[in-house]
Amino acid sequence: MAPAAAHRHEHGHEHGHGIGHEPAGYGAAFACGFVLNLGFVAIETVYGLIGNSVALLADAGHNLSDVLGLAIAGSAALLARRRPSHRFTYGLRSSSILAALFNAVVLLIAVGGIAVEAIDRLAAPAPVASRTVMAVAAIGILVNGATALLFLRGRSGDLNVRAAFQHMLADAAVSLAVVAAGGAILLTGWLWLDPAASLGVALVIVFGTWALLRDAVNLALHGVPPGIDSAAVREHLGAHHGVIAVHDLHIWPMSTTETALTCHLVMPDGHPGDEMLAELAHELQERFAIDHATIQVETGDPAHPCKLVPDHVV
Repeated sequence: MAPAAAHRHEHGHEHGHGIGHEPAGYGAAFACGFVLNLGFVAIETVYGLIGNSVALLADAGHNLSDVLGLAIAGSAALLARRRPSHRFTYGLRSSSILAALFNAVVLLIAVGGIAVEAIDRLAAPAPVASRTVMAVAAIGILVNGATALLFLRGRSGDLNVRAAFQHMLADAAVSLAVVAAGGAILLTGWLWLDPAASLGVALVIVFGTWALLRDAVNLALHGVPPGIDSAAVREHLGAHHGVIAVHDLHIWPMSTTETALTCHLVMPDGHPGDEMLAELAHELQERFAIDHATIQVETGDPAHPCKLVPDHVV
């Protein structure tokens, strides 16, 4: 007979390699960031229209996508706390992954609209109220900088928090660029600087969003989370006393903050006992930030071979 054992282990420490436990208290940070940025979007839109500045309107459009992103990410953080149910046996943790993917896609769509409008304005530059543009953009530096600070501490432990931090930091830099463009127009009278600045906004967004989109797609496809070396995990499991082979190893994200693992360990001497499994799960959490480990033990009886031995079999 080939005995099997399953063990689940969770631990409360946060880890710095991309996936850890959800940073505490970020519901209030998302709510505060949402209110601050929504108010600033309204100010930017009004004065962008008054000042005839496509750069200011482009930044308002970008900030509006960030407001939506903060709302989605905050909602996902709340959903991730839902208890497991008969239908959703992991709870709704993966909603945080969907939120990160949604935010990346929305940002890229916003970039397209900004770029199209900027190209049109390059062909036919229009007068800009430079002082108004500079004053409003300067407020943006303060608002976005303050919001970025709300997410500074938890950016390494949660993809959604990292996305919020990157977006707000990029927005502060973009607002600085808009201030610079307004000042340059005031000094030189070169109206093309306004749409050129908006194209610069688009490039900043694409640069900052691409890594987010890549990581979000990886998590959505149940790829091994960034910072976890699956080969090192396999080696660690195989090095335990009594283990002669490891197969059916799977490592995937349960959310943007939690990682799960399943594997089969071949141990000819039989089940090692719950103490060894508890120790192994603890080591996986401490060394690799794998929070939820399920381990099956087999003796390798040739009369009852495991059908999942080849790595390509799922």
